[in-house]
Amino acid sequence: MSHSTTAAFVLRCSGLLLVCAAQSSLFADTTTETLAAKIQPLIDRHDGDVGVYVQHLTSGVKFQHRPDAVMPTASLIKLPVMIEAYRQADAGTIDLDSMLTLHDSDKVPGSGILTTHFSDGMQLSLRDAIRLMIAYSDNTATNLVVDAIGMKATAETMEKMGFPETKLHSKVYRGSSSVFPKRSQQYGLGSTTAADIVALLQQLHEGKLVSPKACDDMKAHLLACEDKKKLPRFLPAGVKVAHKTGSVSKSRCAAGLMYTRSGPIAICVLTSNNKDTSWGDKNAGDLLCSHIAKAACDYFNPRGTSGSPQRELQEGDFGELVEALQRTLNVRMTPSPDLSVDGDFGPATAAVVTKFQNARSLKATGIVASDTWAALSPLLTEATPVPEPDVVNAEQLPIEPADKLTGPPIVSCEAWAIADAATGDVLWQHRGKESLPMASTTKIMTAYVVLKLAEADAKVLDETVVFSGRADRTRGSTSGIREGELLSVRELLYGLLLPSGNDASVALGEHFGSRLSDSNAEDADPSPDPLASFVAAMNAAASELGMTQTAFVNTHGLPAANHHSSAADLCKLAKAALSLPLFPQYVETRQRGCTVKSAAGYSRNVMWKNTNRLLGITGFHGVKTGTTSDAGACLVSKGSRGDRELILTVLGAKSSTGRYVDTRNLYRWAWNELQTETSVP
Repeated sequence: MSHSTTAAFVLRCSGLLLVCAAQSSLFADTTTETLAAKIQPLIDRHDGDVGVYVQHLTSGVKFQHRPDAVMPTASLIKLPVMIEAYRQADAGTIDLDSMLTLHDSDKVPGSGILTTHFSDGMQLSLRDAIRLMIAYSDNTATNLVVDAIGMKATAETMEKMGFPETKLHSKVYRGSSSVFPKRSQQYGLGSTTAADIVALLQQLHEGKLVSPKACDDMKAHLLACEDKKKLPRFLPAGVKVAHKTGSVSKSRCAAGLMYTRSGPIAICVLTSNNKDTSWGDKNAGDLLCSHIAKAACDYFNPRGTSGSPQRELQEGDFGELVEALQRTLNVRMTPSPDLSVDGDFGPATAAVVTKFQNARSLKATGIVASDTWAALSPLLTEATPVPEPDVVNAEQLPIEPADKLTGPPIVSCEAWAIADAATGDVLWQHRGKESLPMASTTKIMTAYVVLKLAEADAKVLDETVVFSGRADRTRGSTSGIREGELLSVRELLYGLLLPSGNDASVALGEHFGSRLSDSNAEDADPSPDPLASFVAAMNAAASELGMTQTAFVNTHGLPAANHHSSAADLCKLAKAALSLPLFPQYVETRQRGCTVKSAAGYSRNVMWKNTNRLLGITGFHGVKTGTTSDAGACLVSKGSRGDRELILTVLGAKSSTGRYVDTRNLYRWAWNELQTETSVP
């Protein structure tokens, strides 16, 4: 059979349907093996009833086996329950931040943590109850959610959406609450079809189930699912799975989105009447889910493929194909951009793609589509070609001289600088004046700008910050404050500097940016983004401090083109920040608790722990950690010994532990050097 990019073919055999349409040539078979040949034997060997639906959402290629058969869901029905909760929240009929009270009468047995670990009267938000329902399949939390949205609401909404067989029958372990008694007897807690669930997952992926923001939040819940026995069990490293499972004695189910290098795969596996009712790691139903997931992943992501891929890549993608892209860009561009070959398509990779497109007179989108693939071809799928064995075996590898017994310690970091805390003078350095990514050490400047305002007017610290949606959605390390919640600048600075809250940096930038904008400038934007104005103030402060190797693009340090500093510059910034009255208090605090409030009327407690491990050791006084795949592990610190104080910066350490080892070794060497200097007559 030939495969065409415009024609569709339908293969029917043994009651299954394999459809490959439109873009199916992306996965054209080079042998007689098809997706059906991979999955159908797994189903045929299973002793029980099975319904399966697999769809590659980029190409549209599908595999179906009894896709419309109505099957028990067990806890998989909690996926539609979550969808209904977010639908009602978007409609304004419920508030996901409203507080629920747990009573002993609410507690039911089975999966979860509320029943066994929390006492009567405990309160949690509806949003947190949904997270427990999905991540831990918490039965008690599920019933709290169902009480909030209404017992009939899930089934009614699913029917309106065109999924009449997807129904929640009753609350968990509360059979008397059933609104579909006959279905409860036949299917238990809930019922659905594989086709219904995959259709829901596809709409979730496309951001069309509710609002795009709600879909992102739901995917985050599904990515937190703790059940590793089913879909994720045999998948390769780097494949993320946003999923939900269900298990009762004769029924094991799993469904979700598998994010693979060739694109997302929606999958649903339903089983019932299983012969194997065991609960160990080798349960046949669990293994069937695992093997089908692995077969689908392998089919759509064959190893060793070459040539120009047809799938688009853009910021947010990850995996082996992104690694190949980064490797190829490093070779094709002059000078090499030296991208980290980490498989993470972040802002740095997007910036290099745009630069490559401009250089080749392509449309500069930052997205790698067919024209960019063609310009990059052939793609370098391996780091270096493997030479013939006789060449490898005959090669004489160089030998470096023995390590010197003098000089600073050997460290893993790319650059370091040690400065006198009193004068700011750099005493020793290695690549200390070289501009490098600096990750969250950026937040030293974010805090510096705010605290300089507070130095001029102490009332600034008592101003109330209202957390925006943009701040709440900022990725990476977080203070855990939610959209619409309120707290003072004084407290939010702890959320910025202790847990390294990227969200807190955005909230502070938005809060103060307007008053920092140069509205009198001739070319001033009449309505500037306050966050951009705050970043401009950060750059102005860097210029005033003489930080000549530094430029800021954001408030947090997530990877971005032209966002960089040097070890020496960061020592200079740390000295300036430490001279402010309040900054040392913040960076020396190991943990901090506070109460945040919401415009909706509730309040809750939060606790922040400092990411700086050195604070547990006498003689260390801050200052700030930073970690990204682009920058490596970074640390700016202050150390004291006797009457001497030093500021030390390491950039680009190979691991979090490595930055602390490097720092402590450099301090030990520096103290010895200073002692030697003072002892020389």
